[in-house]
Amino acid sequence: MTSALPSGLVIVDKGPGLTSHDVVARVRRLAGTRKVGHAGTLDPMATGVLVLGVERATRLLGHLMLTEKSYDATVRLGASTTTDDAEGETLSVTSASHLLEAAIRDAFASQVGDIEQVPTKVSAIKVDGKRAYALAREGVEVELKARPVTIHELAVHDVRASSSSGGPDETIDVDISVRCSSGTYIRAIARDVGALLGVGGHLTALRRTAVGPYTLDDARTVEQLTESFEMLPISDAARAAFPAYELVDDQEREVRYGRKLPIAIDSLTAVFAPSGEFLALYEPAGPSTARPTAVFVG
Repeated sequence: MTSALPSGLVIVDKGPGLTSHDVVARVRRLAGTRKVGHAGTLDPMATGVLVLGVERATRLLGHLMLTEKSYDATVRLGASTTTDDAEGETLSVTSASHLLEAAIRDAFASQVGDIEQVPTKVSAIKVDGKRAYALAREGVEVELKARPVTIHELAVHDVRASSSSGGPDETIDVDISVRCSSGTYIRAIARDVGALLGVGGHLTALRRTAVGPYTLDDARTVEQLTESFEMLPISDAARAAFPAYELVDDQEREVRYGRKLPIAIDSLTAVFAPSGEFLALYEPAGPSTARPTAVFVG
């Protein structure tokens, strides 16, 4: 009998030009299993952190507290595009040379907090059963509704005239860092700031630096993984993402049967056997009771 394949997370530093599905296909080959999924995609032009789950850890992806993400980006003011990024066709060009740096910084600052954001038209949001980006490619005009998102932090690092080799004349490039809730579109920030300043805007570069607790420090490129494939074991992944509760022997038996536990927890919690094995995720079910949300062992 062959032993079960190990389960865990693969934190990838995705390179430019690759789709998230390309990365999943590579990791499937490297891991020797088709049971690989991702916790949120990255556009082909974007680089950075992409979290993949292998084997049992694919079930963990939906429960991970990946509600916060961080990005580094460059926004070009003075030109708008069909996709709100550099891969789209130019819709309009308006000189941004008259803009004062203080006004630019104020416009970006207006995006911070709990806001209503209209997703980009080439998002993966479904409209009448079809992805918005598929409808856009077919030339179908869709009106996406604004959704609540939270921009926790937005730092403007540099404001400068665009280089002569990139983009139209009299455009301005702005380097920013963003920490935001899941579901936020950085391209939409570029679009909305450009509209607010009256000159249009789009994204020219995007790098995701963190997804939940997983950062670029944890990530490896596809090339590095090809040379030496490694995963973050599912137990370590659970400890990084959730509060941990250490069980005693009789409690371990109850968890393996998927039963409630007479313990007090405040939020979704990873429970571990005395051996250190990750067993399940439990959620509060009363003042001193917890019930299983997902059990990862038989």
